[in-house]
Amino acid sequence: MDRAHLAERARDCAAALAAQGVHAVALTWVDNAGITRVKSVPTGRLPEAAAWGAGMSSVFDVFCLDDSVTTSRHIGGPTGDLRLHPDLDRLTVLAAQPGWAWAPVDRWTQEGEPHTACQRRFARTMMEWAAAAGLTLRMAFEVEWFLGADAEEPRPAGTGPAYGMNRLVALSDYGDDLLAALAAQGVAVEQYHPEYSPGQLELSVAATDPVAAADANVLVRQTIRAVSARHGLRVSFAPVVIAGQVGNGGHLHFSVRDADGALFAGGAGPYAMTGRGESVLAGVLARLPALCAIGAPGVASYLRLVPQRWAGPYQCWGRENREAGLRFVTGVAGQGDQAANAELKCVDGAANPYLVVGAVCAIVLDSAGAGLRLPAEIAVDPAALPEGDQPPRLPVSLPEAIGRLEADDGLRAAMGEALFDAFLAVRRAEVDLFADAGPAHVAAATRWRY
Repeated sequence: MDRAHLAERARDCAAALAAQGVHAVALTWVDNAGITRVKSVPTGRLPEAAAWGAGMSSVFDVFCLDDSVTTSRHIGGPTGDLRLHPDLDRLTVLAAQPGWAWAPVDRWTQEGEPHTACQRRFARTMMEWAAAAGLTLRMAFEVEWFLGADAEEPRPAGTGPAYGMNRLVALSDYGDDLLAALAAQGVAVEQYHPEYSPGQLELSVAATDPVAAADANVLVRQTIRAVSARHGLRVSFAPVVIAGQVGNGGHLHFSVRDADGALFAGGAGPYAMTGRGESVLAGVLARLPALCAIGAPGVASYLRLVPQRWAGPYQCWGRENREAGLRFVTGVAGQGDQAANAELKCVDGAANPYLVVGAVCAIVLDSAGAGLRLPAEIAVDPAALPEGDQPPRLPVSLPEAIGRLEADDGLRAAMGEALFDAFLAVRRAEVDLFADAGPAHVAAATRWRY
């Protein structure tokens, strides 16, 4: 770490920020409960934060969604400290928070070593390992959220039919402010529209590299929160806002290229996949149950991940099949390798996006050269098939998903023992937290946490 160079860069950044009226910088990371945590520094202190970091206890790796604290074999307790180093390449002036800028952080030890349980570092390492193997990944998260008009009760802001123009009109000023803020922050929005559930909206952004995709997910969600607050509205990204209703997804789209081009187009496999592309998707499909623990990591996640709600609760794949856990997207004829991608459906707003992208990168790296083949495509609603012909369900509870992840030696090795163990400890603690809770209580207790 070249501290002098970092300080010099940060001084230039701080001067530019000050000229724009920015007085403070929010430094964020996402913990194992999927909560975005923050420390902030005055703009004039950015050079010191960049060079030496801002202090934060490592115990946040075992914080739960209700701010209770568990422990793990490697992390836990009140002792020790880490340093939060802002990524100056991601420094962004926040359009919906006048006077503020934002930067994601990497976490380092006081001895100047990377923190072994840093989720963002895990994502970057997996991306770099994939690149070293000749694989380039592009990713993007969809973001769904509930917009509420009441400070406590989940009363939707804006009424009208699912996907209806009425709802868009009712929230016209809100949508305009949101899109303007994201554009000012350099976020390339591809689509914005009302979703299925009352008060639910969705936004899609352009694909980028895996770490940048996770950074963008954090920035987009906090921008949505800030714009909503300025309109007197409340936001929930929780997997389920009201028990029994369609919940909020956070699906991940991804594509892969090697030196010869796109892996999901231009080949002789299903829907023009190359052999390596089919192997990648077969590897992801086989390990979907373990990925559920990372992408759908909350007790409330399994109130969402149920059949016939387009949540993808089955371990199967299909072209444009929104009930399949792995949806293959070919795009319109003629778009070729520019459009072909896969959508991982078992991701929601409780997930840490850095863990999601890192885990997918790790599986892609394991699978690209493995010569795997996909099983038969499911081209209908799996729930409509005779019971004996239905594909396997993905885990139906968090304990089941945790068990599948714990048995995945590849993801354990990729994440490293400290991160893997802390993540499992948090998720087990949340299982215990809701051990006696019914669906309505789980939904209410998690509604405003994400």
